[in-house]
Amino acid sequence: MAQADLFRTSRKPWNAGRIIGPKAPLKPKHVWAIRHQLKTTRRARDLALFNCALDSKLRACDLVRLRVADLAPGGTVRQRSTVIQQKTGRPVPFEITEPTRAAVGAWLAVRGGRTDDWLFPSRSRNGNHITTRQYARIVDRWVSMIDLDPQAFGTHSLRRTKVALVYKKTGNLRACQLLLGHGKLESTVRYLGIEVEDALQMSEQVEL
Repeated sequence: MAQADLFRTSRKPWNAGRIIGPKAPLKPKHVWAIRHQLKTTRRARDLALFNCALDSKLRACDLVRLRVADLAPGGTVRQRSTVIQQKTGRPVPFEITEPTRAAVGAWLAVRGGRTDDWLFPSRSRNGNHITTRQYARIVDRWVSMIDLDPQAFGTHSLRRTKVALVYKKTGNLRACQLLLGHGKLESTVRYLGIEVEDALQMSEQVEL
């Protein structure tokens, strides 16, 4: 056997042992369990980050770059906000629910006054925000502490969680598109993993 063939056969596939494909959204019971763990362990930053991720439905790159002024200009947490997505340059609005407002307010009290305006500043890199890699590791810890497989969930799980519930309850793809900030409806269909069977079930519920 040629030396090149030996090298090819000895290489381990990059996806060996990994779960490939879209990461599943969290279920309501998972959301409750993670919140409960973060509250009881008094992790103010993580609770604010978790709630912001669910409400904002932002990609990791946009979530970690949130500024205090985006959510709490003047120290008062808003009920709604809008940010510009890095990937598309499109504005995306999102609601800030009461649990998130409370969590962000508690975190800001712990965070205290800083020279930077990052909502989630890095603990190791002065003047910077947490990185997407750090956020991914934090998400792994969240799912692991409620005995879920971190390989089955990721940062996109939090982005998809609320929108998946909106779609399940309403079937309104246009609303999901706006919440995710997608430019094309087809992107939302692919992102939510909507299949022909879903469309047929909704169609069957409509009487003419």
